[in-house]
Amino acid sequence: MNHLTLAVRELSRSVDFYQRLLGFRPVARWRTGAYLELGSLWLCLSVDDLKSPGPAPDYTHYAFTIAQEHFGTFAQRLSEQGIAQWKENRSEGDSLYFLDPDGHKLEAHVGGLAERMAQCRASPYADMEFLE
Repeated sequence: MNHLTLAVRELSRSVDFYQRLLGFRPVARWRTGAYLELGSLWLCLSVDDLKSPGPAPDYTHYAFTIAQEHFGTFAQRLSEQGIAQWKENRSEGDSLYFLDPDGHKLEAHVGGLAERMAQCRASPYADMEFLE
């Protein structure tokens, strides 16, 4: 993936959220947008008056990796800031499902695909087929 662009309603509020709470580094900003980065992730925030104020009803979300040793502190920081959660974790490993100021569904997840596949092999989803 090259980059991720998220439609936002209020640029300053969104830049503050991603920078202060999630640790993104601002790279550039203009009247209707901003570029930020976190590790190798390039994030573009783009002002869009058509962006609905709430979360979409579907399951689409964006997950970020977080180290186990940082998970508790991160979860506490979001809780102290009153950041809304949109789902309870039911998968292997720690995950926190939360909303950004524009209702984008985000997840902070400990672990990766290897851990998920090990769990799925132990307890597969209905009709799951392993392809490797």
